[in-house]
Amino acid sequence: MTLETIRVNEIFGPTIQGEGALIGQPTVFVRTGGCDYRCSWCDTLHAVDSAYRDEWHPMTPQAIMMQVEILSGGKSLTISLSGGNPAIQPLGGLIELGRREGYRFALETQGSLARDWFKKLDVLTLSPKPPSSGMETDWQKLAECVEAAGPETRTVMKVVIFDDADYTYARDVAARYPELRLYLQPGNHTPSHPQEADSAIDMAGIMERMRWLVEKVTTDKLYTATVLPQLHTLIWGNLRGV
Repeated sequence: MTLETIRVNEIFGPTIQGEGALIGQPTVFVRTGGCDYRCSWCDTLHAVDSAYRDEWHPMTPQAIMMQVEILSGGKSLTISLSGGNPAIQPLGGLIELGRREGYRFALETQGSLARDWFKKLDVLTLSPKPPSSGMETDWQKLAECVEAAGPETRTVMKVVIFDDADYTYARDVAARYPELRLYLQPGNHTPSHPQEADSAIDMAGIMERMRWLVEKVTTDKLYTATVLPQLHTLIWGNLRGV
């Protein structure tokens, strides 16, 4: 098997997963460069906008795993594949290589590109983007991503919520995929430039949206949803690499 190079923006950790199905669990992040979306509130522009492509380095799966093993002290844990949109990258070889060494793999993507190697993941988080993002959801492509993962991969949905329109969208997602666990996350208004990423966050605004979201879910009896904050944001703000 030919192992293609992968555009990597950064590799960091071990830290904890800050959101979704694996929140609080130790992980090493492999953040890839490039994205087919341009969400209005994107918190990782350094991994999305081609203006920062000089920060994206082509790496072989072997080189990536070597760095992960150094960071993890040779002890296997979960590797979180993120971006940008990591589904753009040829990650199948990396996943196979890492799993042979006992590592687990989780990936988050907006669900715009289905890949046959989704079935090799331990956890696939599909995070379709609500109206506040300024993006349109292709429901057929999202369905193809669910199908590509198959029954062996734990597939979940996650939706970021800023307002009523986003919440209505999340309820639509829940109705379309009642068999998948749904995670709802209050949105974080992020800096417009990556160099400002360590600036103070709007903690009061996040907590206000969190309380509002909890009330919406309980009032509507949306009991299949799990409401969580971005744990890493509460601890480190918008700081990169944690």
